[in-house]
Amino acid sequence: MDLSDDVNPERDHVRGKTDATVTIVEYADFECPYCGRAEPIIRELLATLGDDLRYVFRHLPLGDVHPHAQMAAEAAEAAGAQGAFWEMHNLLFAHQDALTGADLGRYAEGLGLDTGRFGEELRRRLYAPRVGEDVASADASGVSGTPTFFVNGSRHRSAYDVATLTAAVRSARAATAART
Repeated sequence: MDLSDDVNPERDHVRGKTDATVTIVEYADFECPYCGRAEPIIRELLATLGDDLRYVFRHLPLGDVHPHAQMAAEAAEAAGAQGAFWEMHNLLFAHQDALTGADLGRYAEGLGLDTGRFGEELRRRLYAPRVGEDVASADASGVSGTPTFFVNGSRHRSAYDVATLTAAVRSARAATAART
């Protein structure tokens, strides 16, 4: 299946150029070890191909196997409301084995966030609907596991190592150039 919900820069979490020729969308879970291994690969792609690459992160917490994933996703959104989504994203992946409520509060404090606001928003589950929208988008796109990647809207069904994803980006770039 192809990506069901187009990228919306007003809503989605985006790294890279907004008008890039190639967009990678990843559905991920902060507690998933495979997603943790994919994170440095994405950073490397952005560093080497970033002049024409846009990366979009979407949540797909797999609560049945990762008990802290949902709260971690909501914590990333709470940090994002204070302008620190990517900083929290990086911390969560760097500390996948420490995602309890106390850990999340410590990360928020370390980032200089308003911890009272952060804690209250998590307690009220303010961002659960936002995370749920990503989950619904994943479901509509036929995604059931993490990480799952889409390159220019088409599901990437191969490995997600640097060489394979670089080839997928270059192929998508060439296909776009051929259409214009």
